[in-house]
Amino acid sequence: MEYLTLTGGAQIPQLGLGTFKLQGSSGVRAVKSALQMGYRHLDTAAMYGNHKEVGEALQESDVDRSDVWITSKVWRDSLQHDAVLRECDQALAELGTDYLDLYLIHWPNEDIPLADTLKAFGRLLSEGKIRNAGVANFTVARLKRALSVAEFPLAMNQVEYHPYLNQEHLLTFCQENEIGVTAYCPIARGDVITDPIFQNIAQTHGKTPTQVTLRWLLQKGIVAIPKSGNPDRQRENFEVFGWELNTEEMAQINTIEKQNRLLDLPAAAFWEDE
Repeated sequence: MEYLTLTGGAQIPQLGLGTFKLQGSSGVRAVKSALQMGYRHLDTAAMYGNHKEVGEALQESDVDRSDVWITSKVWRDSLQHDAVLRECDQALAELGTDYLDLYLIHWPNEDIPLADTLKAFGRLLSEGKIRNAGVANFTVARLKRALSVAEFPLAMNQVEYHPYLNQEHLLTFCQENEIGVTAYCPIARGDVITDPIFQNIAQTHGKTPTQVTLRWLLQKGIVAIPKSGNPDRQRENFEVFGWELNTEEMAQINTIEKQNRLLDLPAAAFWEDE
Protein backbone atom coordinates (compact mmCIF):
# COMPACT_ATOMS: atom_id res chain seq x y z
CA MET A 1 0.00 0.00 0.00
CA GLU A 2 1.10 3.56 -0.67
CA TYR A 3 0.06 6.49 1.50
CA LEU A 4 -0.54 10.21 1.14
CA THR A 5 0.48 12.32 4.13
CA LEU A 6 -2.20 14.90 4.90
CA THR A 7 -1.76 18.23 6.60
CA GLY A 8 -1.40 17.45 10.28
CA GLY A 9 0.54 14.27 9.57
CA ALA A 10 -2.20 11.66 9.08
CA GLN A 11 -1.45 9.05 6.43
CA ILE A 12 -4.35 8.01 4.22
CA PRO A 13 -4.07 4.85 2.08
CA GLN A 14 -3.87 6.04 -1.51
CA LEU A 15 -6.18 3.31 -2.75
CA GLY A 16 -9.57 2.88 -1.16
CA LEU A 17 -12.88 1.16 -1.81
CA GLY A 18 -15.71 3.41 -2.96
CA THR A 19 -18.96 2.00 -1.55
CA PHE A 20 -21.66 3.91 -3.46
CA LYS A 21 -24.56 1.48 -4.16
CA LEU A 22 -23.00 -1.27 -2.02
CA GLN A 23 -26.03 -1.97 0.15
CA GLY A 24 -27.73 -4.88 1.87
CA SER A 25 -26.15 -8.29 2.32
CA SER A 26 -24.32 -8.03 -0.99
CA GLY A 27 -22.82 -4.75 0.18
CA VAL A 28 -21.59 -6.34 3.39
CA ARG A 29 -20.00 -9.17 1.39
CA ALA A 30 -18.34 -6.70 -0.98
CA VAL A 31 -16.76 -4.67 1.82
CA LYS A 32 -15.63 -7.82 3.65
CA SER A 33 -14.08 -9.09 0.43
CA ALA A 34 -12.10 -5.89 0.03
CA LEU A 35 -10.90 -5.95 3.64
CA GLN A 36 -9.78 -9.58 3.29
CA MET A 37 -7.90 -8.61 0.13
CA GLY A 38 -5.93 -5.92 1.94
CA TYR A 39 -7.96 -2.74 1.44
CA ARG A 40 -7.62 -0.46 4.45
CA HIS A 41 -9.56 2.57 3.26
CA LEU A 42 -13.36 2.62 3.03
CA ASP A 43 -15.23 5.59 1.56
CA THR A 44 -18.91 6.01 2.42
CA ALA A 45 -21.46 8.81 2.90
CA ALA A 46 -24.81 9.51 4.49
CA MET A 47 -26.32 9.74 1.01
CA TYR A 48 -25.13 6.22 0.17
CA GLY A 49 -27.38 4.79 2.88
CA ASN A 50 -24.87 2.06 3.74
CA HIS A 51 -23.15 3.09 6.96
CA LYS A 52 -24.61 0.03 8.69
CA GLU A 53 -23.36 -2.32 5.97
CA VAL A 54 -19.86 -0.86 6.07
CA GLY A 55 -19.79 -1.08 9.85
CA GLU A 56 -21.13 -4.63 9.86
CA ALA A 57 -18.52 -5.76 7.34
CA LEU A 58 -15.71 -4.27 9.42
CA GLN A 59 -17.02 -5.84 12.63
CA GLU A 60 -17.33 -9.27 10.96
CA SER A 61 -13.82 -9.07 9.51
CA ASP A 62 -10.64 -9.88 11.40
CA VAL A 63 -9.29 -6.39 10.75
CA ASP A 64 -8.94 -3.98 13.67
CA ARG A 65 -10.84 -0.70 13.42
CA SER A 66 -7.62 1.19 14.10
CA ASP A 67 -6.09 -0.28 10.93
CA VAL A 68 -8.87 0.98 8.64
CA TRP A 69 -9.34 4.51 7.35
CA ILE A 70 -13.03 5.44 7.19
CA THR A 71 -14.22 8.49 5.29
CA SER A 72 -17.82 9.66 5.36
CA LYS A 73 -19.64 12.72 4.12
CA VAL A 74 -22.55 14.89 5.22
CA TRP A 75 -25.17 15.67 2.55
CA ARG A 76 -25.69 19.21 1.31
CA ASP A 77 -29.13 19.65 2.91
CA SER A 78 -27.71 18.98 6.40
CA LEU A 79 -24.92 21.57 6.54
CA GLN A 80 -26.44 23.77 9.26
CA HIS A 81 -24.26 23.79 12.39
CA ASP A 82 -26.45 21.59 14.59
CA ALA A 83 -27.45 19.35 11.71
CA VAL A 84 -23.80 18.53 11.02
CA LEU A 85 -23.35 17.49 14.66
CA ARG A 86 -26.44 15.26 14.53
CA GLU A 87 -25.47 13.72 11.20
CA CYS A 88 -22.01 12.87 12.47
CA ASP A 89 -23.39 11.23 15.61
CA GLN A 90 -25.76 9.19 13.46
CA ALA A 91 -22.96 8.13 11.13
CA LEU A 92 -20.83 7.01 14.06
CA ALA A 93 -23.71 5.01 15.54
CA GLU A 94 -24.52 3.32 12.24
CA LEU A 95 -20.89 2.52 11.51
CA GLY A 96 -20.34 1.22 15.04
CA THR A 97 -17.28 3.38 15.66
CA ASP A 98 -16.48 6.29 17.92
CA TYR A 99 -14.56 8.32 15.33
CA LEU A 100 -14.20 8.98 11.62
CA ASP A 101 -10.77 9.32 10.07
CA LEU A 102 -12.13 11.91 7.65
CA TYR A 103 -15.44 13.78 7.41
CA LEU A 104 -16.35 15.81 4.33
CA ILE A 105 -18.95 18.27 3.11
CA HIS A 106 -20.36 16.11 0.30
CA TRP A 107 -21.54 18.93 -1.98
CA PRO A 108 -21.54 22.70 -1.46
CA ASN A 109 -24.74 24.57 -0.62
CA GLU A 110 -24.80 28.35 -1.09
CA ASP A 111 -28.00 28.63 0.97
CA ILE A 112 -26.21 27.60 4.17
CA PRO A 113 -23.33 29.76 5.49
CA LEU A 114 -20.09 27.88 4.97
CA ALA A 115 -18.66 29.38 8.16
CA ASP A 116 -21.44 27.76 10.22
CA THR A 117 -20.78 24.37 8.64
CA LEU A 118 -17.05 24.57 9.20
CA LYS A 119 -17.55 25.73 12.80
CA ALA A 120 -19.42 22.47 13.42
CA PHE A 121 -16.59 20.53 11.80
CA GLY A 122 -14.16 22.31 14.11
CA ARG A 123 -16.20 21.23 17.13
CA LEU A 124 -16.23 17.62 15.91
CA LEU A 125 -12.44 17.77 15.56
CA SER A 126 -12.02 19.17 19.08
CA GLU A 127 -14.29 16.43 20.48
CA GLY A 128 -12.33 13.70 18.71
CA LYS A 129 -15.34 12.45 16.77
CA ILE A 130 -13.48 13.14 13.54
CA ARG A 131 -9.73 13.20 13.05
CA ASN A 132 -9.56 15.11 9.77
CA ALA A 133 -12.02 17.37 7.97
CA GLY A 134 -12.46 18.49 4.42
CA VAL A 135 -14.78 19.03 1.49
CA ALA A 136 -15.88 17.41 -1.74
CA ASN A 137 -16.76 18.84 -5.13
CA PHE A 138 -15.24 22.22 -4.30
CA THR A 139 -13.77 24.39 -7.04
CA VAL A 140 -10.73 26.60 -6.46
CA ALA A 141 -13.00 29.58 -5.78
CA ARG A 142 -14.93 27.67 -3.14
CA LEU A 143 -11.75 26.31 -1.61
CA LYS A 144 -10.46 29.86 -1.22
CA ARG A 145 -13.65 30.79 0.60
CA ALA A 146 -13.37 27.73 2.85
CA LEU A 147 -9.73 28.46 3.66
CA SER A 148 -10.64 32.02 4.60
CA VAL A 149 -13.15 30.94 7.27
CA ALA A 150 -11.93 27.54 8.46
CA GLU A 151 -10.18 27.55 11.83
CA PHE A 152 -8.49 24.23 11.06
CA PRO A 153 -6.55 22.82 8.10
CA LEU A 154 -8.64 21.44 5.24
CA ALA A 155 -7.29 17.93 4.79
CA MET A 156 -9.04 16.84 1.61
CA ASN A 157 -11.07 17.80 -1.46
CA GLN A 158 -12.80 14.78 -3.01
CA VAL A 159 -13.67 15.39 -6.66
CA GLU A 160 -14.32 13.63 -9.93
CA TYR A 161 -10.89 13.03 -11.39
CA HIS A 162 -9.87 10.74 -14.24
CA PRO A 163 -7.90 11.00 -17.52
CA TYR A 164 -10.89 12.59 -19.25
CA LEU A 165 -11.26 15.20 -16.51
CA ASN A 166 -7.67 15.96 -15.60
CA GLN A 167 -8.15 18.97 -13.34
CA GLU A 168 -4.54 20.13 -13.18
CA HIS A 169 -5.43 23.67 -12.07
CA LEU A 170 -7.44 22.35 -9.13
CA LEU A 171 -4.80 19.75 -8.25
CA THR A 172 -2.03 22.36 -8.28
CA PHE A 173 -4.02 24.69 -6.03
CA CYS A 174 -4.75 21.88 -3.58
CA GLN A 175 -1.15 20.73 -3.45
CA GLU A 176 0.12 24.29 -2.99
CA ASN A 177 -2.27 24.68 -0.05
CA GLU A 178 -1.57 21.23 1.45
CA ILE A 179 -5.05 19.93 0.65
CA GLY A 180 -5.18 16.29 -0.41
CA VAL A 181 -7.18 15.27 -3.48
CA THR A 182 -9.29 12.12 -3.71
CA ALA A 183 -10.56 10.94 -7.09
CA TYR A 184 -14.01 9.42 -7.48
CA CYS A 185 -15.00 7.90 -10.82
CA PRO A 186 -11.24 7.31 -11.26
CA ILE A 187 -11.58 5.04 -14.29
CA ALA A 188 -14.29 7.19 -15.90
CA ARG A 189 -16.92 4.48 -15.35
CA GLY A 190 -14.87 2.06 -17.39
CA ASP A 191 -14.32 4.27 -20.44
CA VAL A 192 -10.56 3.81 -20.20
CA ILE A 193 -10.87 0.07 -20.81
CA THR A 194 -11.42 0.47 -24.56
CA ASP A 195 -9.07 3.44 -25.03
CA PRO A 196 -6.04 2.53 -27.24
CA ILE A 197 -3.78 4.80 -25.19
CA PHE A 198 -4.38 2.76 -22.06
CA GLN A 199 -4.47 -0.54 -23.88
CA ASN A 200 -1.02 0.08 -25.36
CA ILE A 201 0.54 1.22 -22.08
CA ALA A 202 -1.09 -1.71 -20.28
CA GLN A 203 0.37 -4.19 -22.74
CA THR A 204 3.86 -2.80 -22.12
CA HIS A 205 3.57 -3.44 -18.38
CA GLY A 206 1.53 -6.63 -18.48
CA LYS A 207 -1.29 -4.78 -16.74
CA THR A 208 -4.85 -3.70 -17.59
CA PRO A 209 -6.07 -0.26 -18.72
CA THR A 210 -7.82 0.09 -15.37
CA GLN A 211 -4.58 -0.55 -13.49
CA VAL A 212 -2.70 1.91 -15.68
CA THR A 213 -5.29 4.59 -14.94
CA LEU A 214 -5.16 4.04 -11.19
CA ARG A 215 -1.36 3.99 -11.29
CA TRP A 216 -1.42 7.35 -13.12
CA LEU A 217 -3.53 8.86 -10.35
CA LEU A 218 -1.35 7.50 -7.57
CA GLN A 219 1.80 8.84 -9.19
CA LYS A 220 0.16 12.27 -9.43
CA GLY A 221 -0.24 12.21 -5.64
CA ILE A 222 -3.99 11.56 -5.76
CA VAL A 223 -6.02 9.15 -3.64
CA ALA A 224 -8.26 6.88 -5.76
CA ILE A 225 -11.46 5.19 -4.57
CA PRO A 226 -12.75 2.90 -7.34
CA LYS A 227 -16.07 1.25 -6.50
CA SER A 228 -16.63 -2.43 -7.08
CA GLY A 229 -18.60 -5.20 -5.44
CA ASN A 230 -16.92 -7.82 -7.62
CA PRO A 231 -13.96 -9.54 -5.90
CA ASP A 232 -12.15 -10.00 -9.22
CA ARG A 233 -12.45 -6.29 -10.01
CA GLN A 234 -11.42 -5.40 -6.48
CA ARG A 235 -8.30 -7.53 -6.90
CA GLU A 236 -7.55 -5.94 -10.28
CA ASN A 237 -7.88 -2.49 -8.76
CA PHE A 238 -5.64 -3.47 -5.86
CA GLU A 239 -2.75 -4.67 -8.03
CA VAL A 240 -1.35 -1.21 -8.70
CA PHE A 241 1.65 -1.31 -6.39
CA GLY A 242 5.24 -2.36 -7.00
CA TRP A 243 5.50 -0.94 -10.53
CA GLU A 244 5.44 2.51 -12.13
CA LEU A 245 4.61 4.35 -15.32
CA ASN A 246 7.58 6.10 -16.87
CA THR A 247 7.81 9.83 -17.58
CA GLU A 248 6.71 9.46 -21.21
CA GLU A 249 3.67 7.37 -20.27
CA MET A 250 2.62 9.84 -17.60
CA ALA A 251 2.97 12.70 -20.09
CA GLN A 252 0.95 10.85 -22.73
CA ILE A 253 -1.96 10.47 -20.31
CA ASN A 254 -1.57 13.99 -18.93
CA THR A 255 -1.98 15.49 -22.40
CA ILE A 256 -5.33 13.85 -23.18
CA GLU A 257 -7.46 16.84 -24.12
CA LYS A 258 -10.94 15.54 -23.24
CA GLN A 259 -12.82 17.31 -20.47
CA ASN A 260 -15.75 14.99 -19.86
CA ARG A 261 -17.47 15.52 -16.52
CA LEU A 262 -19.61 12.49 -15.65
CA LEU A 263 -21.33 13.89 -12.56
CA ASP A 264 -22.47 17.50 -12.65
CA LEU A 265 -24.78 18.77 -9.91
CA PRO A 266 -25.79 22.30 -11.03
CA ALA A 267 -25.57 23.59 -7.47
CA ALA A 268 -21.83 22.87 -7.47
CA ALA A 269 -21.26 25.59 -10.10
CA PHE A 270 -18.16 23.89 -11.48
CA TRP A 271 -17.94 26.56 -14.15
CA GLU A 272 -17.21 29.37 -11.69
CA ASP A 273 -13.44 28.94 -12.13
CA GLU A 274 -13.59 28.69 -15.90
